Amino acid sequence: MSGNSIGKAFTITCFGESHGKLIGVTIDGCPAGLELGVEDVQRDLDRRKPGVGPYVSPRRERDEAELVSGIFKGKTTGAPITIIIYNRDVDSRPYEEIRYTPRPGHADYPAEVRYG
Repeated sequence: MSGNSIGKAFTITCFGESHGKLIGVTIDGCPAGLELGVEDVQRDLDRRKPGVGPYVSPRRERDEAELVSGIFKGKTTGAPITIIIYNRDVDSRPYEEIRYTPRPGHADYPAEVRYG
């Protein structure tokens, strides 16, 4: 299993970059028949939107989730569930000044330790 996935019977795989075209997650192992809608995901996304505090990204992203697989008529199908979020503000120039400074709430420091 790669470094972007976790789990065995229930697997979560993340993909994308914060300044790339999109980010997403694929969740494998959910049984069929569970009720799940975009509003369930969106509620949690709205809690972590950038631009709402002094130590967060100044970017203004809508963070609108799109369920692209594994859901039919509001219920899980048993197939892997993929959720994507398109990035619209992908200009990384404002971060140049703090490029090498670990930021609260980010994986900067662990990534530096792990990958150098």
